[in-house]
Amino acid sequence: MLYTKIPTQRPVTPLLDEIDHPKQLRQLDSNQLLQVADELRQYILYAAGVSGGHFGANLGVVELTVALHYCFNTPRDRLIWDVGHQAYPHKILTGRREQITTIRAKNGLAAFPAREESEFDTFGVGHSSTAISAGLGMSLARRYQKDPCEVVAIVGDGAMTAGMAFEAMNDAVAHQADLMVVLNDNDMSISCSTGGFAKHLAAIWEKGHFVNITETGDAIVEPYPNWSYTSRLHEAATNEADNLFKAIGFEYYGPFDGHDIDQLVHVFESLKKRSGPRLIHIYTKKGKGFSPAEKDPIKYHAIAKIPSIVPQTLSSKKSAPKYSAIFGQWLCDEAERDSRLLAITPAMCEGSGMVEFAQKYPDRFFDVAIAEQHAVTLAAGMACEGLKPVVAIYSTFLQRGYDQLVHDVALQNLDVTFGIDRAGLVGEDGPTHAGAYDYAYMRTIPNLVLMAPKDENECRQMLHTAYQYSGPAAVRYPRGVGEGVDVTQELTALEIGKSEIVLPVDAQYDEHITILAFGSRVAPAIQAAKKLSQQLDVGICVVNMRFIKPLDTQMIHELNLKTTMFVTVEEHAVMAGAGSSVNEYLAQAQILKPILNIGLPDEFLPQADHKQMLHDCGLDAEGISDSIVRAWKKSLVLC
Repeated sequence: MLYTKIPTQRPVTPLLDEIDHPKQLRQLDSNQLLQVADELRQYILYAAGVSGGHFGANLGVVELTVALHYCFNTPRDRLIWDVGHQAYPHKILTGRREQITTIRAKNGLAAFPAREESEFDTFGVGHSSTAISAGLGMSLARRYQKDPCEVVAIVGDGAMTAGMAFEAMNDAVAHQADLMVVLNDNDMSISCSTGGFAKHLAAIWEKGHFVNITETGDAIVEPYPNWSYTSRLHEAATNEADNLFKAIGFEYYGPFDGHDIDQLVHVFESLKKRSGPRLIHIYTKKGKGFSPAEKDPIKYHAIAKIPSIVPQTLSSKKSAPKYSAIFGQWLCDEAERDSRLLAITPAMCEGSGMVEFAQKYPDRFFDVAIAEQHAVTLAAGMACEGLKPVVAIYSTFLQRGYDQLVHDVALQNLDVTFGIDRAGLVGEDGPTHAGAYDYAYMRTIPNLVLMAPKDENECRQMLHTAYQYSGPAAVRYPRGVGEGVDVTQELTALEIGKSEIVLPVDAQYDEHITILAFGSRVAPAIQAAKKLSQQLDVGICVVNMRFIKPLDTQMIHELNLKTTMFVTVEEHAVMAGAGSSVNEYLAQAQILKPILNIGLPDEFLPQADHKQMLHDCGLDAEGISDSIVRAWKKSLVLC
């Protein structure tokens, strides 16, 4: 059934309501599975309206999820969902139906599969392309324990563009592991799939035949059955293509209609009797069953809560531009000034604000698909030829390209600019996507300049500063909207390594606290300082540090002459963060004064609203103020 609206009332789902464990699903007659799938799709539409979250991919795997849990003895048989964008149906069928509306909320279900949440979530995920490696590990472990079970890794065609997926497939063949890989081919990651692998999958379709399986479990090549599938979003190769999976050493079956439950059940029941590495290629439609999402799968990759279902409290900062939009506009402006600029993204065109640039400068835009390591070294190669590449990447994803950042870019001191989005806490996406470690893993790298802006205007100027710097430079900015300040169109480079005093100390006070604030925490530090001066009868100076590396030690040295206590504030892990760099300098300079480091604790923080997370961590103005009061009183006692 095709739906056009998200229901505002919980739909009637009599069969689905009886399923609190997959064993109850397996007790149904196979001819009831289509009704289960329809009820499941309706329920996902409703639940997504309540909670918001990933949308199109979940609608696309409804039939697949029903068939998998019907055919396999979960949780003994292992299902590993790659990334987890498509795991909502899985959560609903495994005892979390009534909790699904809490997904991504504080104390609610995790946005992705999480081992601590359910025995059915066999592997925690958030970053793509890990499922085959994890599944192979499980299969080999069970073989070693002489306790075999079925292991099934469900991987999207977008995730298959990462090298890790092919590393795992190569190793699975080497070990002849009993591993089933379901390739969910919907021609999409978040954006449309690109590159040679996408063309290869299209070429398989264009052959006009598929690899079916007989009742006896034998492979047989047959013409496509008479069912209609969505035309590919890219042109297939015109020549007859070899099958990559068979060439590697996998048994290959498909491509099958991923929305035909009867066919999926037949295939899974037949192939689970076989051993060795097997790949089942299915084709699904992202957003299946919801007309707007089928027409625009990129827009409906994820949705916000529907106000008619859950009243929304609008923030006064909604009119401010997003940091990703600031980056995108800067990119276009800088490219107009300098023809050497090339832009690279690992499948994050929309999220990183690059759509306008891609349309305006298609020959200068490179979407390398989900391949973060390749993206960084690709930029290094471009820089070797005298061009000035800009890599747009989320903080959490740059972690995957760290070796390349060190060896391929920084070691050679190449002129590459990094726009690091989603830095700090990311709210509902949870710990897998938090950018909590980039200060730590980047400030230790020689030759690298690292900046963090206090607002959207400074972000624009820092991006220009990084681009003008002759060497590797990065600007780290948060998710969401800015502070609402005016953005200057003129581009002006900042002096490297120089901070600015944004709240000077009042000379009337004899004792002074100096707050060294980094990036997004400058504004709340100023709010806290204005409150504290009168409360503690002490002068408070706030410095926008701007640069994590090189650190403005000259400013710290000068302020030390009038400072009674130092405070550092950052939306980053305290351990090894920007505050730690201040500690290191004070120790090296033999400056012995009380210092308070405020930042994220040494733990993985569960998802919640971004403001809630900041409050819980003591990183809003109130929390910063309270921490300083406690530290100041303690320092007086010690003195």
